[in-house]
Amino acid sequence: MGTGKWGTAQKPAMAGVLTALAVAGSLLSIPVAGSKCAPVQHMVNVLAAVTLGPWWGVGIAFCASLLRNLLGIGSLLAFPGSMVGALCCGMVCRGTKNLKLTCLAEALGTGVLGGLAAYPVAELLMGAKPAGLFVYVIPFLISTAAGSILAFVLVTALESGGVLERFRMQGGR
Repeated sequence: MGTGKWGTAQKPAMAGVLTALAVAGSLLSIPVAGSKCAPVQHMVNVLAAVTLGPWWGVGIAFCASLLRNLLGIGSLLAFPGSMVGALCCGMVCRGTKNLKLTCLAEALGTGVLGGLAAYPVAELLMGAKPAGLFVYVIPFLISTAAGSILAFVLVTALESGGVLERFRMQGGR
């Protein structure tokens, strides 16, 4: 596998590996305010943005959220948090090719926008009565900050070792 474009089988295979990593990593979650904060999902969002691009990242976040819910190890709040963050960091990565900004976009996309999007999900789909519109922002920010820092360290290490270049796709950094 060289640098540049991948064949048709490699992108779905990489997406499957990243989805599995997100699901397995969700076993390391912290319950906060009715949500299960899973920092590994946020690390995966950044990895997907860097290697596959924004739309693959959103798909990975959706599949991981769905699998976590089907396995009983996630909540419906995983959908808005992970998918909004994946889209934000993927678009910023595509536009800037800057890892720091990509990680920041993941943190703000998940923490603020995903946290706000979680409110109607909790109220309408889960029957919860959240204390306010911003109730999920702090827990989501805690989770995504940890995951974004982890992603920054991991991607920086993979780049310095020359490993990441082998996994970059069109649309990645």
